[in-house]
Amino acid sequence: MSNFVPGIELSRAFYGEVVAPLVSGVSHSAALIGPGSEVLEFDTARSTDHDWGPRVLLFVAAERVAEVEAKVAAGLPERFGGFPTVFPYHERVRPGVTVADLGEWLVGRLGFDPREGVSLLDWLSAPWQRLAEVTGGEVFFDGLGERGLEAARAALRWYPQDVWRYVLACQWQRICQEEPFVGRCGEVGDELGSAVLGARLAREVMRLALLLRRRYPPYGKWLGSALARLPGSAELGESLGAAVAARSWRERQEGLSAAYGRVAALQNRVALAERLDEGVRGFFDRPFQVIGAGRFVEALMASVSDPVVRGLPVTGCVDQLSDSVDLLVAPGRARAVTAAALGLTA
Repeated sequence: MSNFVPGIELSRAFYGEVVAPLVSGVSHSAALIGPGSEVLEFDTARSTDHDWGPRVLLFVAAERVAEVEAKVAAGLPERFGGFPTVFPYHERVRPGVTVADLGEWLVGRLGFDPREGVSLLDWLSAPWQRLAEVTGGEVFFDGLGERGLEAARAALRWYPQDVWRYVLACQWQRICQEEPFVGRCGEVGDELGSAVLGARLAREVMRLALLLRRRYPPYGKWLGSALARLPGSAELGESLGAAVAARSWRERQEGLSAAYGRVAALQNRVALAERLDEGVRGFFDRPFQVIGAGRFVEALMASVSDPVVRGLPVTGCVDQLSDSVDLLVAPGRARAVTAAALGLTA
């Protein structure tokens, strides 16, 4: 395991040494994007036990997909970098080179082609994990011109300002809805319930911190790893770790309060809305400390200038509406649920 080569390095070499010569003269784009821990560079030696090998996505004109696919399959060596070039991937044995039409692939992953423009419904129905997968990874070659892969990635690099404000407001709203309950559960002797709520709130704070730093939060397996990579996130991580590990609601509240203060300070630095006090405060006459997350919701929504965005219910994008995996991996379902919840049409 000490000789582990990250997947993105393996795939970069695979394209340069094997795949590129096979498609010489064919207009194409080549990349490692889409699913896989290696795309977001979270892979380790452990990742090699399944769905692993030298991989390249090769995008060509729709009418040439079958031809190029056959040519590449016929020319692949049996192994590259110590790994087979044909291997089980997502329950099907296939070559490590996927050949596709770019537009069709984008619609399949996102539900739309960003090269045609990105609507409000597009932005809010695209799961964070999918946005991270399309904008992350690496493009090895982009030979499809102005409508190539880099154009699609550039269109999705980050939310427009008002959509960003809206998503942030909805993330604060999720904190607002539960922040006093950690103490209330503990006060009546329900430490288990308090711990569950504390962990839920820790997740929302982690996502908020990433969103404030213009990072699409990845799905649960890599959320903590993504936060740890944020410059200056060590103290926030320590506060959240203390909250999750706490054995009493008062210790849990202390850790969460410190974390709330840090993301409040981060929002003030980002300067997307009115500057607000970063300190926690009491919750009515009860002995519970809260940040008063609703203040941040109101400030962010007040700073939105687009009347359509400002008129949306503060429920959020698809990741804030649901954490059902079966919903988030199906673009049609994600789009339908988001449209229904927000009253949007294509």
